[in-house]
Amino acid sequence: MIRKLFLFIVAALMGGGILMAQSSTQVKWSYAAKKIADKTYEVHLTAAIGGDYHLYAQDAGGEGPIPTAFTFTRNPLFSLEGNVKEKGELIKKFESAWNHDVRYYQRTVDFIQVVKLKSNLRTSLAGKVEFMVCNDRQCLPPSDVDIKVGVGG
Repeated sequence: MIRKLFLFIVAALMGGGILMAQSSTQVKWSYAAKKIADKTYEVHLTAAIGGDYHLYAQDAGGEGPIPTAFTFTRNPLFSLEGNVKEKGELIKKFESAWNHDVRYYQRTVDFIQVVKLKSNLRTSLAGKVEFMVCNDRQCLPPSDVDIKVGVGG
């Protein structure tokens, strides 16, 4: 973790300096739940990425960029089925700041988590998403954004 932080700081300084703005100023998150079967929902966590920035995939590739990561609060009313999936135009490109290929999305990406309810009660999927955005000149400091999506009912 310390190595990732060090690499991030070096890359940010090389890319024009650390800005006071955070990644959350360039990414707007929206959330929705879609019933796909009895007591089963797809929760869509959609990122709209602003300007010429890009958002790193959950597997960003190699050391350096902070990958998008979801942490969900335990809830006894449902279980998470599988891992968070990504739907969007994945770009794989060499970035000199990290000195290797990285994977990211531009404009928009939909992250999907399947939730299986244990009963027909209404509840919420809650947690946080951590992410970082960069463009060809700079990286913004990572951000954490709260997630809360109603499911069931």
